[in-house]
Formats: sequence, structure tokens, C-alpha cells
Amino acid sequence: MTAAGLSAMLNGLGVDITLIESAEIGTVGVGEATVPHIRHYNARLGLDEADFMKRTQATYKLGIEFRDWGRPGETYIHPFGAYGQPIGGVAFHQHWLRARMAGGLAEPIEAYSLPVMAAFAGKFVPPAADPRSLGSTYNYAYQFDAALYALYLREYAEARGVVRTEGKVVSVQQRGEDGFVTDVTLEGDRAIEGDLFIDCSGFRGLLIEGALKAGYDDWTPWLPCDRAVAVPCESVEPAKPLTRASADAFGWRWRIPLQHRVGNGYVYCSSFIADDAAADVLLAKLDGKPQADPRVLRFVTGRRKRQWSKNVVAIGLSSGFLEPLESTSIHLIQVAITTLLELFPHRGFDPADQDEYNRVMDLEFERIRDFLVLHYYANQRDNSDFWRDRRDKPIPDSLAEKMALWRERGVVAAYKDGFFKEPSWVAVYLGQNIMPGGYDPLVEAIDPARSAQALAEAKAAVSRTVQAMPAHEDFLRAFIAGRTRA
Repeated sequence: MTAAGLSAMLNGLGVDITLIESAEIGTVGVGEATVPHIRHYNARLGLDEADFMKRTQATYKLGIEFRDWGRPGETYIHPFGAYGQPIGGVAFHQHWLRARMAGGLAEPIEAYSLPVMAAFAGKFVPPAADPRSLGSTYNYAYQFDAALYALYLREYAEARGVVRTEGKVVSVQQRGEDGFVTDVTLEGDRAIEGDLFIDCSGFRGLLIEGALKAGYDDWTPWLPCDRAVAVPCESVEPAKPLTRASADAFGWRWRIPLQHRVGNGYVYCSSFIADDAAADVLLAKLDGKPQADPRVLRFVTGRRKRQWSKNVVAIGLSSGFLEPLESTSIHLIQVAITTLLELFPHRGFDPADQDEYNRVMDLEFERIRDFLVLHYYANQRDNSDFWRDRRDKPIPDSLAEKMALWRERGVVAAYKDGFFKEPSWVAVYLGQNIMPGGYDPLVEAIDPARSAQALAEAKAAVSRTVQAMPAHEDFLRAFIAGRTRA
């Protein structure tokens, strides 16, 4: 992703890009679900969506389905879109809260969300261009084969002048006076020099940690899961446009439907369950026949203390790791690339650029961390010490402040920076039964009858629109074949 992004945006500026890879070193390669920002990244590269989806075996994604995270047996979807439109200038969910508290409303908030109801029904069409249309109130992302995406982008980068070098890095050389990296040596004693080095070496952080000792902020006390076991399986049913995250006894399981298979995994805490037992749990709950042996991944949740240090920028797993509960791993790569491009050191290395880069990336990691912690903290599960422990442990102050505002009157405090917006927080709060004690008093200025009519019309409009949509797989096949347009 980095090589492709830099080759696209720095073309013609006299920047030479070398990509060092080794076919002998495997990739994590289980991050198959994305968030809508990936569409903007692909568009900046000028990728054709139909070709991209065909080459990467991609499906569409309207949100994430969470099973058993509140109370066992409960399900909700975190959608890529709104819950209704404001009524009288006041957020839709505030009107829903008033009606719910008055006892005159039985429908869950999901009934007013077009992407939620479409995802449940297995339907999909791209958003409408007309901002007045209900069909414009949502976005979408992709679920794709990460290994195929990497190959696709490698071809893209090489076609734009990136020189790919096969080999393993065995040593890193630094300047004595300031510690800047001057070159890396590959097996066979081949040295590759550079001015700027991008460390995409995975968890070990070959340059950022191995050479520069950037340090690591360990967030295990808030997010204690430290293992994941992954395995693909055969598809046994039509792919719905959603990723599934199902709470389990000692963590949670993901299910990601692609065109050619289903990606599955179990993220868990090794203090509560052994690796072999976790693999057995995952295999027992697959929909179809497994297509490979389970792979166990070990990680420590957190981030580098400095993701840009001297002339090294860490991108991807070398910069830190947050479990894929909200499909943010590829998003963090994308943010890192675009932020680096905005601050690219064309004429030397200005500490102010590095400080700003680290500030932006630190905030991105922290905002996502808080949102992930919310899922665990808000559980009402009582079937294991793991989940009871998650409710009892302290949470970050930044999250506690947001939750206090919500509990008072349903207010979602807006971050100036950060990925998750109001509908995302509303989805998890209400989906996991965190009901506020009141609602925005501005709602009282609007006639309850007017609110009730608007709620009823919104629900009916969602139902009609979903009914008219084609099945997700039907649209996908037609789009890839060129018989319809996105």
C-alpha cells in the first residue's frame, strides 16, 4: 500500500522508490475487512473498482454485525451510515430516545437505518448521488483477500517505477553523529542506501525498534487479548454485505465473506485459554470445510512511542497493533500513508513535521483504542471471568468522559480528530444496552406528534428502499461482469 501510494503521488518529483520484500517471509494476511476510507485511497490511485473487486475476490460491506456482545442472544449492526435524518435540527436518535422513554415506541433504532436493514436482508446498491435521497445516507467498504490486494498493488507500484528487490534485511547501518539510518544490508552482502526508510517489517519493527529503539506503549491493561487464530473455510451460503464479530467465552470470532471463501478467526486472551483449545473452538464453529490449518498470531496491543523517528517511518504492524474488531488495521495504514505524503520531507528532515505526524497518528490510535474498549466494557455477558473482568477494569479517562455525556442525555461528544463519528457511537451504546438517563432538551421544542410522524415515515421509507434493492451477490456479479454500474 505504501509503495503504491508514494509512487502515485510523488510521480515526477525525482523520488526513487525501492521496495524490499522477501517471498520467504510470510505476511499476517488476515485483515480482510475494511472501512469506507479505503474507497478514497483506491480512488486516489485511480483504480477501477470492478477490476479491483475481480482481482481481489472482494465483496461489499455495509457494516459490522455484533453478536452476543451485550446480552447473549442479542445482535446489532454498526453501520456505515446514519440513523435517520435530523428532525427540526435535532439529531434523529434524540427523537427516538424521547419516544422510547415515553413508552410509545417498540422498534429498535436499527429499523431507521438503511445500511443496517439492507445488510440484514443481504441487499446492496451503491449510495445515491442525490443528497436529498434516502439512498445517499450511507457509505460502503470492501471485504477482500489481503494477499491478492498486496499483489495487485505491487503490480501497480512497479508499473509506476518502483523497483522491487527480493531479499531479507540482515543488518541496518546508522550515522554515528545522529543515528539516522544510511542503508540496509540484504543477505548476500548487498547494501541499499536511502534518505527515507519506511518500516513495514511487521510486529518486530526491524528499523523503528530494532535499530532506533522507539519504544512501545503497551495497552494490554485495557485490551488484554494477545492472540488470534485464523483459518479460511468454504462458503456455504450467499455472502451478505457485512463482517461478523461474535463474542465467545474468552474473546471474539470474526467471519468475513469473500467471493471465493470465508475468512474466520478467534481473537482471545491467552491467560484464559490455550492456543490449541482456541483453535478447536474456531474449527468447531466454522460454516464450511476448512481450507487450511489454523494459524496462531501473537501480538501486544499498543503503539510505538514515536512512529516517525529520525528518517524512519513505521507503517502497518511495525507502528502498533489494535485488534481488528472494527476493521481498522488497513485504515491505520492508509492514514499513515496520506499523513506522510502531506508532510513528506522533500528538503531534509524538519522535527516539526515529525512531531505533527506522530501527533496525528497517536490520536488515531487513541481514538480507535477507546472505541474498542467500549465494546468490551459495555458487555453484559456473565459466562466467564474474562467478560466480568472487562466490566470491572478501569477504562481510559477519555472514554469515561464520553460515556458520562452519553449517560446524562444521549450526547455523543465530537472529536476534532479521529475516525468514528456519531452514528458509530450510537450503534454501540444502544446495541449494547447503554441507555441514557435523558435526552437533549431541544427535542421538547418539537411537537411529539411531529416527531412520531417523522419516525414512522423514516421507518417506512427504509423498508421500501430495502425491498427494492437487489441481492448483494446479484449486484456484485453484474457489476464485475460490466452489466451494471456502481
